[in-house]
Amino acid sequence: MEGVSDLPSWDELIPDALGVIFTKLSLQERVTVIPRVCKSWAKAVSEPYCWQEIDINEWSNGCKPDKLDRMLEMLITRSNGSLKKLSVSDVQTERIFTFIAENACSLRTLRLPRCSLSDSNVEHIARRLSMISFLDVSYCIKIGASALEIIGKNCKLLEGLCRNMHPLDTAGKPLLDDEAYAIATTMPKLKHLELAYNLISTCGVLKILSYCPKLEFLDQRGCWGVTLDNMYVKQKFPKLKVLGPLVLDTYGNDAWDDYSDISDSSEWDFADGGMDEYDVDDSDSNDGMWDDEGRLDDELQFRFYEGIEDAGMYWPPSP
Repeated sequence: MEGVSDLPSWDELIPDALGVIFTKLSLQERVTVIPRVCKSWAKAVSEPYCWQEIDINEWSNGCKPDKLDRMLEMLITRSNGSLKKLSVSDVQTERIFTFIAENACSLRTLRLPRCSLSDSNVEHIARRLSMISFLDVSYCIKIGASALEIIGKNCKLLEGLCRNMHPLDTAGKPLLDDEAYAIATTMPKLKHLELAYNLISTCGVLKILSYCPKLEFLDQRGCWGVTLDNMYVKQKFPKLKVLGPLVLDTYGNDAWDDYSDISDSSEWDFADGGMDEYDVDDSDSNDGMWDDEGRLDDELQFRFYEGIEDAGMYWPPSP
């Protein structure tokens, strides 16, 4: 038993070791729990190593723009240029798109579904996203073929693209292959492409297949203007897996798991204040931290919230 007492306590572990451990925790735990354990943990979790991957996609869905902006600024600043993956939805302000781009020197995976990204935004920031290998701009209705062309010309390493649309945004509109041509002519290294409910025709798909020889997966669910000859596809593109246009209830994406890490953490809310300050709780119990509904007290830097009641309106989600 004497040997056990000689072991260092958790708060005495070197920061790098703590950082490795903390990256295994959910983002919610790193933000709301770890900083309040002790000063050494609060310091360790503030280091860039813990913020190389940021996934607030579910939490940001329907979040107020100013609150979302503050959260992104805080977390991305913590990464200190080491950010590799970012997943966030409903970004509304041009300033935040610029802020993301300014901190994208190490960024490889960028998911921006349902964001108010415009063609002019893309023109302004695309050159700073040159290291991106996977991009999700699904349901971004303010961008078009010109934005995709700019992305393709600047993101030479792009291997995965999600450009799914909501069926309500495309229903009844004529087919238009300008986005397909932009993809085909500027993104030759694509291996994974999602175009669910896109206004694309058979000619547009064939153009992509001809100019993207490395393509291994194509999602064309809900693309009712596309009719491919299955035998032709199998013979001409034997390594290609095509999904759709029939919409199925289930979907598997085993081939692209490295780019599809979506956190299952519960929703949590960001209140005014940063994580730099560590508050010492002198009480013997943490019961006072919670209200009658089981949420953290409003005076804390971070608190839980009950969720988004209308999340279902965004069906179907990005595959």
